[in-house]
Formats: sequence, C-alpha cells, structure tokens
Amino acid sequence: MAKPIKVKLVRSPIGRPEKHRKVLQALGLTRMNREVSLYATAPIIGAIKKVNHLVRVTEGLEVARGQED
Repeated sequence: MAKPIKVKLVRSPIGRPEKHRKVLQALGLTRMNREVSLYATAPIIGAIKKVNHLVRVTEGLEVARGQED
C-alpha cells in the first residue's frame, strides 16, 4: 500500500498555464493554503511533479481522501 502524504497549495495558480490549474483542481487544491491527504501512488506523484513549484508535500499519518479500506 502506498504511504499517505499531505499536499498543501502554497503559491497562487493565478497567471499559471491552464494545465497547471487543472492538475491542482484534480488534486483537490482549489484555494490557497488548502491541504489534502492523498496516497503516494504513481499518478498522484506524477501530478505533484507537474506543479511542484506551487505545492508543499509532507508525510501524512491520517487516512487519505477517498482511500478508506
């Protein structure tokens, strides 16, 4: 099982390409300083790499969004 991570939007997507804004929306980051818990799967890591200049990633211990087993 992939380990849980927390992703926080720390820079504004205003003035960024539409692709970056769509990636942030797909990750659940719609507002500044919003933090979501996700599992570090390959698609999630790929999406984070596309917007790594806008987000901060830390380890998370709580259950990730939409991944309760």
